[in-house]
Order: sequence, then structure tokens, then C-alpha cells
Amino acid sequence: MIKLLSKNWNIKIMKSVIALKMTPKETVKALDRYIIGQTDAKKAVAVALRNRWRRLQLDEDLKDEILPKNIIMIGATGIGKTEIARRISRLVNAPFVKVEASKFTEVGYVGRDVESMIRDLTDSSVNMVRQEQIERKKEDAKEIVEERLLDLLLPSLENNQEKSETGTSSNPTREKFRKKLNSGTLDNRMVELDVSEKPSGAVMEFMPVSLNDNMDMNIRDMLSNMLPKQSKRRRVSIEDARKILQQEEVNKLIDMEEVSREAVSRVEQSGIVFLDEVDKVASRRSNSQGPDVSREGVQRDLLPIVEGSTVNTKYGPVKTDHILFIAAGAFHLTKPSDMIPELQGRFPIRVELLSLSKDDFVRILTEPKNALIVQYTALMKTEGVELEFTKDAIDTIAEIACQINEDSENIGARRLHTVMEQLLEDVSFKAPELKGKKISVTPKYIKSRLSSLLKNQDLSRYIL
Repeated sequence: MIKLLSKNWNIKIMKSVIALKMTPKETVKALDRYIIGQTDAKKAVAVALRNRWRRLQLDEDLKDEILPKNIIMIGATGIGKTEIARRISRLVNAPFVKVEASKFTEVGYVGRDVESMIRDLTDSSVNMVRQEQIERKKEDAKEIVEERLLDLLLPSLENNQEKSETGTSSNPTREKFRKKLNSGTLDNRMVELDVSEKPSGAVMEFMPVSLNDNMDMNIRDMLSNMLPKQSKRRRVSIEDARKILQQEEVNKLIDMEEVSREAVSRVEQSGIVFLDEVDKVASRRSNSQGPDVSREGVQRDLLPIVEGSTVNTKYGPVKTDHILFIAAGAFHLTKPSDMIPELQGRFPIRVELLSLSKDDFVRILTEPKNALIVQYTALMKTEGVELEFTKDAIDTIAEIACQINEDSENIGARRLHTVMEQLLEDVSFKAPELKGKKISVTPKYIKSRLSSLLKNQDLSRYIL
């Protein structure tokens, strides 16, 4: 019976977790709305997501045998590696965490251990599931909150007794206040409310040295549960009281055990870990002394997590067998083959992302849903300033950004941010005084703002 319930629970979770039935083409098309170019990388992650859906259609025996094909993205900074992984996680509503490999240390050294990324991923999943539960329970909590607000407005013993005996309130005065409450007439009325407060974090100051992440976290939770809950009487408006009581009642309605079970299942079946700067822990075999020894130690610690192991979290053990790992790095000084062979084998798909050209910059400025031109135009509109970019001006901005990337360090699309900020610095500063005016950004305007910096290569290196 227990086994059958467990199986039914897993089926329920799987149906709620993997709602993505998009074909790889549809996934790439969805990514194109936010990311320009990098078709190979988009195809790789689209196929990886589709394979997850395919795996769930198989029998139980074969399902567990099929492991995700992890991906390494190779390319300079600012060309879309992180954005592709982040957008994919939002697309499928999957637990996602971005970590930097360079921040991990080998077991035995002070610093974060590699298992902390799975704990972070589980925390992210719990928050996601909890937020969904909050949305579902809002209506149920709304009725309870309404009754508690009426009790605050009418603290009559007779009303309370009558309500407790009959289950409903037939008091005309109460019904009259209920109508006023729903219409918003009483929103500014002040009431006194007992608000629970969390124990102060100062109680943890007696711990001079932080232990490992998991032990430190468990001790904090244990001590916070031991401390008595504090409450403070506050005088607030009905509008604020409604928000406070809504949060309290929703929290009471949420079953955290159910949230934890579903969150752990989502992590195990659809979690995505983006492992950035993986090239920083790769080391050349010819130079295996000094910090390189520690780098290989981090790789050896990463290996069991990527291969598939069980990580203990405060929500229960989490199996990493079917978590998708997407690693990324510039690999300027090293190459993927410098990683230990066992780790290389766990990242069978390698995608090289291309450097951005002038045409790509033009498209980044104009095409995506969150294009830079759209962002800056909307920001200035809040000040009553109409900002207009001509087609030639957009071409000029793209050309300048591309040229600076070639002459100095290539930071990809992030160069557009520095160019745009320098270009519109005066407009942003004087915007409150320019209300109602229209500013047209033309090639002539761009040259007047940036020509002196472009001529002085040493200066542009620091400013742009």
C-alpha cells in the first residue's frame, strides 16, 4: 500500500513538474526572443530538455538508466552563456542555481564545499513550490483574514460567542462592517494587532567560526526552533493588517512536509545547475604544483556530484543522478582537455559560442523583448522625456562597441551597456529638467559625446 501511494505521488509530481512539451524548434524560437545568435548552444539545451520529457515517457525500469547529457559551453564573457541557462530554467519552471566553480575549495580547506550547490538548488526549489502553494491558498486564507479583521474591529464577547456557536455571524452590525471592509472604506482605520517576530540573528554571534554549510545551517535551525517566538503589539491600518494576517494565515495553511517532498522531487527530476568559470579549476598537466593541486581537488569533489550521488539537505536526501549540469568557461589559458578525464566524460556535449559581430550588436539593441533601446527609452519616459534612436545611430553604437571589443578586452554584449551609459550620461542627469522634450540620438550626437574618448585609446580603455 505504501509503495502504491509513493508511486502515485511520484506520478503526480512528474505531471506537475515537466509541463514542457515544446519541441526543440519551439524551445529555440522561445530563446530567440531574448538571446541573439548562438544557435548551436540553443539547440544543445533544447535537445537536453526534450530528452528529459522523453525519459519520463518510458517504463520505470528504463527511466532510471537514462542519465542527462551534461553540456560545456565554451566562449568569451558576455556572449550569452549564462542567459541561455537562466532563460531555459524559466521556460520550464525548473529549479535553477548559478554557481562559480572558482569559489569552491577542496575538502579540508576553508571555504564552500561542492555539495552546497545542491543545497542551494533545493532551497530554490522549496521557495518555488512554496510560492505556488501561497498562490493556491490565497482564497482560502482571504475568508479567515476577513473574519479576523472583523474581530479586531468588533471585539465583542457576544459576537465571538455567537460566531463560535453557530459557525457563522448573523449580527447585523458585523455584516454592515463586512460590507465596508470589502469596499475598502475602512482601509485607513487603525487597529491594534499582535505581530509575531523572528528571533534576532544576534544569538548566533557566539559561534566564532562557521562550520561547513550543512552543519552550520542545521545548528541555526535547531537554535531558532528552541527560542520562544516573540510577538509585538503594533498599531496598524486595516490595509496593513490585512497583509500581515494574510501572510500568517497562508503560512498556517501550507503543509511544509508536502512542499519539501515536491521540492526535492523537482530538484531530482528537473533541476539545472549552471557551473560558471569551470575553466578556472582546470589546470595544465605540465604544471601540477601550487594552486593547481587544489584545482584538481575541486574537480575530484565535483565528480561524484555530477556522476550521481546523494546529498543531505535539511529537506531530506537529494539524488543528483538526473540533475542537468551546464558548465561554462572562457578557456583562454586552459582547454576542456585539461580537466581530469573522469570529469570530461561527464560532460559529453561541448558547444563553442561565437564572438559577437556588429550585426549581432545591432540585433541585440533592437530585436529582443528586453532590448537595450527599449529599456533606455522606457526609463527616460518615466521622466517625461521622449528618446528616439535613428537607424544610423544604432549602427554607429554597434560599430563602436564592436571596435572597442577588438582593440581591448572582448567582453561581448556587456560593452553595449558601457557605451550606452556613457552616451546618455548627460540626458540621464538632466532628465528631470527636460520634461516634455524629445531627444533624437543621431550619429552626429554620438560622435559629439564619444569622439574624444575614441581618439584617446588609453582613456577609452578605462571609461568604455
